[in-house]
Amino acid sequence: MITETNVLDKVNFPSDLKSLSFEEMNLLAQEMRELIIKKVNATGGHMSPNLGIVEATIAMHYVFDTPKDKIIFDVSHQCYPHKILTGRKSGFTNPDEYWTYTGYTAPEESEYDLFKVGHTSTAASLACGVAKARDLKGENYNVIALVGDGSLTGGEALEGIDNGAILGSNIIMIINDNDMSIAENHGGICSNLKLLRDTNGAAECNFFKALGYDYYYVADGNDIKQLVETFNKVKDTDHPVLVHICTQKGKGLKPAEENKEMFHWIMPNTLDENNEIAKIDAQPQESYTSITKDFFLNKLSQDKTLCVINAATPGVFGFTPDYRAKLGKNYTDVGICEEHETAYASALAKMGAKPFLCIMSSFVQRTYDQMSQDLCLNNSPLTILVYWGGISSADATHLCSFDISLLSNIPNLVYLAPTNKEEYIGMLEFAYKQNEYPIAIRVPTIELTSVGIADTTDYSILNKFKLAESGEQIAIIGAGNFFNLAKEVKEAIKNKFNINATLINPVYLTGVDEELLNSLKSNHKIVITLEDGQLDGGFGEKITRFYGTSDMKVINYGATKEFPDRVPLDELYAKYRLTKDAILEDIGKLL
Repeated sequence: MITETNVLDKVNFPSDLKSLSFEEMNLLAQEMRELIIKKVNATGGHMSPNLGIVEATIAMHYVFDTPKDKIIFDVSHQCYPHKILTGRKSGFTNPDEYWTYTGYTAPEESEYDLFKVGHTSTAASLACGVAKARDLKGENYNVIALVGDGSLTGGEALEGIDNGAILGSNIIMIINDNDMSIAENHGGICSNLKLLRDTNGAAECNFFKALGYDYYYVADGNDIKQLVETFNKVKDTDHPVLVHICTQKGKGLKPAEENKEMFHWIMPNTLDENNEIAKIDAQPQESYTSITKDFFLNKLSQDKTLCVINAATPGVFGFTPDYRAKLGKNYTDVGICEEHETAYASALAKMGAKPFLCIMSSFVQRTYDQMSQDLCLNNSPLTILVYWGGISSADATHLCSFDISLLSNIPNLVYLAPTNKEEYIGMLEFAYKQNEYPIAIRVPTIELTSVGIADTTDYSILNKFKLAESGEQIAIIGAGNFFNLAKEVKEAIKNKFNINATLINPVYLTGVDEELLNSLKSNHKIVITLEDGQLDGGFGEKITRFYGTSDMKVINYGATKEFPDRVPLDELYAKYRLTKDAILEDIGKLL
């Protein structure tokens, strides 16, 4: 329980920290940690990153004069302590306000937040821009970038730190080293961080000094006094400095300290009333994730060139530590390096290996150039599995509704959208065996469905749609996740308008079946497209463009081009008219 002293009652903004003693700040850290544990266990979210950075956040706000001085959080999934100290405490003390504030920095919430960020490795580059603008305007304040050691593996972080070293004025890079990314760290830079930890920062081989930084080392990054002393040394510096602090990820919560990967991000009610891991009685069920994992192990038993690749997010794909051990050398975690991941996988394929690149939809945009140039321009025959693609109630920084627009317009790439278990397995087999072009498969996010009949489709016949049910007057094309909605709409049209609509599973998101679409012209007046993604640049627009010179009426249903932020899925579907009733209303107007 929170101590009776309750220092937190005294602190509403960073200025309130200035009068506290170190003893009081340590008590404050304990109280903040307990708040975070309770809140995150109730709502779900990032647990370990926030628990590890509590003391450093207190120390930064104690030493620096925020919001005049600018603190820029990399990823910003470790900003909960910062929010507690900057006027948003009620979002952690009052359960009724748990959802008031986002899980990331948000300028619309507070003047203490400079950027809205949720993708990693950004802080160093942003800090360089802030510092340069300050210098050009003749202003005077500190610019502090907080970069995790996991974020440091990303290319943008290295570019930003490289350029920050030659800025020639005040910029303070704080490297939060907890020897972890989401899972374990990978890469040579992490080896140098270990060397620096092992030598208490004294090793001659020092990556940051080699770049030109004035380097400071804090062995215990959870010791407020040590942090304050060091931050005071670098405050108001007139040249680039780097402070390397070693923190404990998940500090103060035993299960998080022992299970760092599991507690990076948790679901609600992961902990019981004793802050131990709650027991889960549910039996494992077959899913698209389990099918994928079984597929990899089966192929690996026959083909030692198969390689499964991801960029520091193994949990998205169900790649637990024991599963990764089974894959052994045929598994590569490149760290937070989606650009390298794509080029690396392209080269593997070009040289005859069988790479499967697993990526979360939201992170596709981080490697768009490599998808286009290193992969598709070279026509390397690898397989990309895109997870979590679709409209969702996610935070604005982690939306997964843009992958169709991004990928389906790159030449040579074939993007497939399965609608059931058998189609997914058939597509995996096709992608594994073929050697002609890069294949992407949008792993369904809907509940696993099975038709009970093996899929024998020849997917090498590109852009051949599946005519699920023939009809007349109205054709409904339901892509991937929305094929089931298309079936519901067909039945509703039959009941309301007595029209037997045609039902089509397009299969391919990267092209159109001209023969089938032309055949619809003879006895159809309306074509409806449903896609679980953004309309602009999406699949439906290809259908609309095809019918542009004809009399066919086409209605595209999908997401508006926007950044919704934690909007309930039902509200989004209603807004986008992605409901059976709304679609029927639109059809009635056209008829």
